[in-house]
Amino acid sequence: MENAALAFLGAGIGAGLAVIGGGMGIGRLGGHAMEGIARQPNSAGTIQTAMLIAAALIEGATFFALIICLLLSFK
Repeated sequence: MENAALAFLGAGIGAGLAVIGGGMGIGRLGGHAMEGIARQPNSAGTIQTAMLIAAALIEGATFFALIICLLLSFK
């Protein structure tokens, strides 16, 4: 295989792993937030705000990983 083909293969695998990890992280975050809201309905607003901020940070890290994969594949 050529170096370019290996770079594209590595970028594809890396992007896939980044998306899977981000999806799992947001899924676990949402599940645990719903569990916390079920246990403490009075603090639903605080939990929801913290969940949205954490989800944004997870998506930012996932997007950063995807950009790095794309940059490495076209180098």
